[in-house]
Amino acid sequence: TGNKWTDRVYYRYSGYPGGQKTSSPADLMKKSPDRLFRKVIKGMLPKNKLGDAILNNLYVYAGNEHPHQAQKPKQIDINTLK
Repeated sequence: TGNKWTDRVYYRYSGYPGGQKTSSPADLMKKSPDRLFRKVIKGMLPKNKLGDAILNNLYVYAGNEHPHQAQKPKQIDINTLK
């Protein structure tokens, strides 16, 4: 549906009583888009050592600037992958 940016809820917990905080994807996108994509991709991976190893190989940058120019990376528009 069109309400996923506001209706979906991501939780985090500090470990203290009353330390559970919620945020929507729109809030995370405003704060730091790279964290939102890491959180979404982590949810798709297996919850074991392999998933952790795969996530360590993921590099997400918010803008066009990144330190991997020598490797000639391609920009992917995720809206046209359908």
